[in-house]
Formats: sequence, structure tokens, C-alpha cells
Amino acid sequence: MTEPQNRIILTGIKPTGTPHIGNYLGAIEPALRRADEYSEAFFFIADYHALNSVQDGETMKELTRNVAATWLAAGLDPSKIHFYRQSDVPEIFELETILNNFVPKGWMNKMHGYKAAIDKNRAAGKLDDFEVNMGLYNYPILMTSDIIIFNATHVPVGRDQTQHVEIARDIAQRFNNQFNDAVFILPEHVIADGIAELPGLDGRKMSKSYNNTIPLYAGREVWEQAVRKIVTDSIEHTHETIRETVLFKLYSTLVTEDQANDMASQLVEKTIGWKQAKDLLLEAVESRFSDQARKYNELLQNPDHIDTVLAEGAAKVRPIAQAQLAHVKQVLGI
Repeated sequence: MTEPQNRIILTGIKPTGTPHIGNYLGAIEPALRRADEYSEAFFFIADYHALNSVQDGETMKELTRNVAATWLAAGLDPSKIHFYRQSDVPEIFELETILNNFVPKGWMNKMHGYKAAIDKNRAAGKLDDFEVNMGLYNYPILMTSDIIIFNATHVPVGRDQTQHVEIARDIAQRFNNQFNDAVFILPEHVIADGIAELPGLDGRKMSKSYNNTIPLYAGREVWEQAVRKIVTDSIEHTHETIRETVLFKLYSTLVTEDQANDMASQLVEKTIGWKQAKDLLLEAVESRFSDQARKYNELLQNPDHIDTVLAEGAAKVRPIAQAQLAHVKQVLGI
């Protein structure tokens, strides 16, 4: 197996909801920063993966454009990063069909997503496979196809998601061994380096399911409404305990270390109260995201432009996918 000459990073983005600042700080910003470290970067909107949870056409279209606008507003440059919609590259799905014939069913039985669905059904007293569709079951094979059709060498994942890349390595290795041909480069996982968990307005993990988020590109009025809801307390804080509060944790992710230290000192010394601290947080949110929010809204006002950017991105990457698929078919004798 020859070592890859280029380091290629690939990231999939599911269009399943409106992003919040936790998504930005934990995933979007680190991903864009990391892309500069590689020879090539492939960022794609994983609309076929999203079919497990989004099964309305207009909703899918809207979510796809929203996530595209989010990343473009955040600074993704399509001239430097391959940015495309998964469904615009049909070679991915043809390769998945091929790979289905080389993956043991037992491998899929062990995948986290499928096992989690079984556990949920058992806890509810239902049959193991209740409402488990083949899209969920074969999800890892489609993800493998996403990765190896572009010979991606590195795939960023969270610490609890390394299995996804490990199965892609196993599938690629099995195929290579079957035909004694180094058709696929074996990908490696990269642990995502963004903020692991940002607290939400109520102190729990920031999540749309908890309705405790600060929306990313909502604008001042909505930002202010969210910030005012942040839970506070009447405890006599020290310089250590103030850093464990929700408001300080949120503020410190958006400003310099000196600014964060200044807020901590002022709160401990009571030269400001929580209301003034929330004002400072609102200013930090505005300063960080106002320009991006403006660009985001401008993009959404021009959906044809978004569609064009994604179509042009697909046109650039399809020749790569076609060449890889041609190699696979040559090996298969098809």
C-alpha cells in the first residue's frame, strides 16, 4: 500500500436544523481553520444521510440552502474548498452499491447508530428493528463511499465517532485485499478540536432539543431575548467559581482572555452585576457574528446563487469521483 502524496480532508454536514453558536464554535470555525492545513479539502452537504430524519421535499431544500448559507457566511471559500451537495455526485451512490457486496452484515450489526436504535426500542418494549430503515442500517457504507471515492486521507470526528472512520478503513482494506490492488487509500480519523460542549441558556449542553440555544445568525433582537434568559444566581463568587457560571463560560468563548478576566474581576468585586454582564455578552455576540449574519441573510435572499455554488462545486469534484469509480469497475471487470 503506497502512502498518499497529498493530505486530503473531508467533512460531511447534515442539513438537519438551524445552527447555533455552539455549532459554530464547536464545529464550523474549527473545520474551516483545519482545512488550511491540508492539500485539499472536501466539504459536502450530506442530504442523502439526512433522509433518515428529513423526509419532506421543501424542508430538505430549505435546510440544504440554510446550511450552505451558514458555511459560506462563516468564511468558506469555494475557490479553496470543494463545496458540494452529496446528491449532485451520483458516483458516490454507485460506489455504495458496489461496496454493499463486500461488507459483512455482522459489521453493520455492531455499528453504534443501529445498536442505539435497538436499545431504544427494547427500552420501549418494542421489537428490535421497529422503524429501523435500511438507510440507517447502511449509513456507514454510504459514509465510507463518501470518503474513499475522493481518497480522503483524514476525516474529522468527535471522540465518540471514531468507529465511523474505522469501518471505512476496514471496508477499504477488505476491498483492496480481495483484489490485491491498492484501489483505496485507508482514511484516518482526526479528533475535532472545537469546543467540546458549550453550555446552553439553562446550564445544560446547548442543544436545539433543549430549546436553550443562542441562534447563530438571528440578529440583535433574537440574540438579546436569548441572552436575557441565561440562568444566573446570587452566590458570593470567587475568581474560581465565577468561571464555572454559564454566562462567563459563554462570554469567554467569544472574547480575548484579558476581556474574560476583566469580566470575572468585575463580577467578583461587584462593580457590575449580572445584567451588565449580559449586556457585555450581547455586545460580544454582535461583534462576533453581525457581519456574518448580514451575509447569511443576503445569501438566503438569493437561493439561485446558493444552488449555483453547490452545482459548480459538484462539477469540480465529479471528475475525481468518476476516475475512482472507473478504477473500481476495471478491477471488478465491469
